[in-house]
Amino acid sequence: MDINALFTDEGLRAFTATVRDQHVRDAQQYGQIADIVRRRLEQTPIEGDRWMAKKLRAWKVSRQLKAMQKASGEAASKAEALYATYVNEVLELPQRRAVAEAKKLERKNGRQAAVGAAVASSLNKTVTALNTPQEQAPGGVPQARPAEFVAPDNPWNQWPMAAGGERPTASINDYFPKGEGR
Repeated sequence: MDINALFTDEGLRAFTATVRDQHVRDAQQYGQIADIVRRRLEQTPIEGDRWMAKKLRAWKVSRQLKAMQKASGEAASKAEALYATYVNEVLELPQRRAVAEAKKLERKNGRQAAVGAAVASSLNKTVTALNTPQEQAPGGVPQARPAEFVAPDNPWNQWPMAAGGERPTASINDYFPKGEGR
């Protein structure tokens, strides 16, 4: 057999079919021989046998032939598995990789388009917010510090001093304006 022919689809298919058919025939023969041997040994007494000794002896001998039958059946199925694995892992692999690469590229392009759309939307919102005057901004953010805390004449008194500063505070209520919110 040409070893290079084994690495083609037709060559491996022919090899596995030949091996499979041989193992199937062997399994059939082992099964037939096991049945014949068991029946013959069940009918052949040996001097000194007790009750059921013939059947037990016949079962022990035919069990080995049944194991050979099972092994040949498994070998036939392994030959088919060899061909299926070769087709899956060698012959169809380049096509599967090409399909996977195309899907990956499609997902990547989709993500890039989504990111581009999100960036464009964000920039559009930023430009719109920067071009609208402060008075017209709907839901504008209120000032962080109320106007009454800012003293325009002395910039150092704009905020209350922390503990140990020039001006001690009596309570936390000194930080908040009186009368608002109630």
